[in-house]
Amino acid sequence: MRKSEEILDEILNKRGIITEEDRKEFLSSRPELTYDPFLLDGMKAGVDLLISSAGSGDRICIYGDYDADGVTASTVMACGVSELTDNWFFYIPSRFEEGYGLNVSAIDKIIEKGADLIITVDCGCVSCAEVEYAESKGLKVIVTDHHNIEDTIAEGIVIDPKKPMKYMSESGKDPYPCRDLAGCGVAFKFIQALQRTADLPKSILTNALDMVAVGTIGDIVPLRDENRTLVKYGLAAANSRRRQSLDQLAKAISIEEITSSNVAFAIVPHINATGRMASAMSAVELFNSTDEEQINEKVQELIRCNRLRKQIQEEAFSRCTEMVRGDENFIVLKVDDMHEGIAGIVAGKIKDHFQRPVIIVTPSEEKGRTEGETKLLKGTGRSIDNVDIYDVLSRHSELFLRFGGHSKACGFLMEAENLNTLIESVNGDIAEQLDVDPELFAKTVDIDAEISPDDVTVDLAKELMKLAPFGEGNREPVFKMESVEIKSVSYMGSEQTHARFSACQSVSSGGMDGLGRRYAYAECVLFRRAQDLKPLLEGGGVYDITGNISYQVWRGQERVQFIVDDIERVS
Repeated sequence: MRKSEEILDEILNKRGIITEEDRKEFLSSRPELTYDPFLLDGMKAGVDLLISSAGSGDRICIYGDYDADGVTASTVMACGVSELTDNWFFYIPSRFEEGYGLNVSAIDKIIEKGADLIITVDCGCVSCAEVEYAESKGLKVIVTDHHNIEDTIAEGIVIDPKKPMKYMSESGKDPYPCRDLAGCGVAFKFIQALQRTADLPKSILTNALDMVAVGTIGDIVPLRDENRTLVKYGLAAANSRRRQSLDQLAKAISIEEITSSNVAFAIVPHINATGRMASAMSAVELFNSTDEEQINEKVQELIRCNRLRKQIQEEAFSRCTEMVRGDENFIVLKVDDMHEGIAGIVAGKIKDHFQRPVIIVTPSEEKGRTEGETKLLKGTGRSIDNVDIYDVLSRHSELFLRFGGHSKACGFLMEAENLNTLIESVNGDIAEQLDVDPELFAKTVDIDAEISPDDVTVDLAKELMKLAPFGEGNREPVFKMESVEIKSVSYMGSEQTHARFSACQSVSSGGMDGLGRRYAYAECVLFRRAQDLKPLLEGGGVYDITGNISYQVWRGQERVQFIVDDIERVS
């Protein structure tokens, strides 16, 4: 049996957290790693412009996005703007009618509402034509964003931690130390700078932190460096329940303690569901409301949207799996009647199911480059770990009218006549990659530590909690128990899709003659895959089991379980 501290040290070492200073910071409940907001290029100019505009009585528009990061970033920015003026409003574009980011139609509507200044959150860094159009109409624009900037950047004030040095507006400026801030993180740095410049109450920062945690987790940015600090303090703020709307939402979906896990798998999906099924303005209005009746109404709307999203998603996933032949290197599915709001989720589920990169294309109502009957398709892609979907698709950029994304996800607009060319091209690209790496599609599991059933203790589970919050860049530790037997299997659920069992291993009892043996046991739980793995569960023999360690308190009793991810027969 190994000491819990020894196992924790092994995990920290493997994750590159080696020095005593780094370990203290990483494990601290009150981390100190944060940076001066004025290290962000354009910050001073942006803050000065906002203060000047508010002082002049200008009407200000906070322009967001329809996902969880955009919703929370809008709320964070409002914490600062509302301290300067009452003359402001939100604008969240429609996923269905306008799409992501700034657009000319939205700018016209904002002008009609009497705006003088637009401040974007989570979008705008490469919206060159749109910013130019806004300014030509007399609007002032401040862009706060966190997306990649490569060959082009919007004119004027752009605050983005990923801004390349060649686009820096302040001479001698270095890149921001934490490039991985989410959109809500950049908005938070903006109101930090605003608070300091305008000598506003520090409460605007503490009041925004819960939203920073939700948005940062929801946007799946690495929970390292400054992001880890923001999320730790943000989760503490969320659990203080000072924001009535977040408290009511958590209670309505049966969340007692707000953790990174239930933010990612419960709170964020409910926020995103409004943008997928209806309008994300409902979520923005929820988090900015103090009216109990409106809060209850909006919480129920989020729940209804999420329930509908699940229903439509499950139906679409079932239909799409039937369309997959099974011999594709790169799965491309044309679905004429899929709800646009769930295409990305379904692509991700198909990617996981078949362990292949996936694109789903659906008809678009947008107009093509030529007059007449040119039909357009909107594409959404998701990819496995070993395939950079952005790299693959960027080789064929001539096929797209619009294209963007990163290694794991992408989106594009293309003329329908180019679809077959795209399918042939990407499958050919992956075939070439397979020639170089035949294990391209293999699902690899990176083990943090090997343990025995004896090691699965409450003490270890508590030590592991010090590594939280878990998420992108700081996943929950994965363990392997080698050469164990499976005992006392029982099935759970109406269709017996879950199972509970004991992992059993014979270990030395420590006798001096070395002959004394005893059996060590770990309680294991397998979710969803019990019927698929039933032959292993009931087959006897010896197995390697991988998974995570879960700590719970049930009716005052501490409990530890090994949550099984996979079972592999050894003998």
